[in-house]
Amino acid sequence: MEKKGKILVLDDDPVVTLSCKRILGAEGYNIITTNRGEDAIKKVANEEFDLLISDVRLPDINGITVLRETKLVQPKLDVVIITGYPTLDEANESVKLGAFEFIEKPFTPEFMMNVARKIFDNRGWILRKAFIDDFRNEIVSLRDTANPVIFYKEGTWARPLSTGAWEIGCDVRYFLLSGQLAFVDIRNDLKVLLAGEAFAKVVSGSGQEDSLISPMSGTVLEINKEANAAMSALVRDNLSEGWLLWLARVEPLKMH
Repeated sequence: MEKKGKILVLDDDPVVTLSCKRILGAEGYNIITTNRGEDAIKKVANEEFDLLISDVRLPDINGITVLRETKLVQPKLDVVIITGYPTLDEANESVKLGAFEFIEKPFTPEFMMNVARKIFDNRGWILRKAFIDDFRNEIVSLRDTANPVIFYKEGTWARPLSTGAWEIGCDVRYFLLSGQLAFVDIRNDLKVLLAGEAFAKVVSGSGQEDSLISPMSGTVLEINKEANAAMSALVRDNLSEGWLLWLARVEPLKMH
């Protein structure tokens, strides 16, 4: 099988490294694994990689340090940070340092495959011009490096904006993978979001409801009133791979 790209997986959990090797290796990617951050930095210094998948908690150094050091050596290297103990501080630091995505464990094999495909297949980012024109204000590109996305949990994501506000939204892929046809239910008069609490629901065609959990507390500045129209177009035209929906723009609550 022709190798599609070279991926370095850094994690001290053998279940994770073996899973990545099995899942991504079966798709034709060349997978190299290590369980120590210092070893990963040395490998990146001596070999060319297309993607680094790194845990945050490691036995020697922090994964954020690995991200910082490897980006100095290979600035164009795509890095995905994974962690079982996500914090907004670490997520924000990761994206500032150039991480492509910040993902919470556990993740499904399908989700990890989608991440790899996003990185290695640029064709996934092309939308019809008409679609972009219709929904350019409602959708978020996963390739937007100026304001990168931080994935939270259960289909929710967030990202900082240059204005100081944050966007919080829904990852359509999460619900498509579980076989649901998604409809987002969010109140137009929503005023405040509280970290760890539901701020919207995704309703399936069968009537099943799944809550979207807010990663942060904030005052709501704007609600995306066209989110469901954009979601329908994404699903209908098979365009969900490279795009996300924002649902609310918020001003973070300052902690005293």
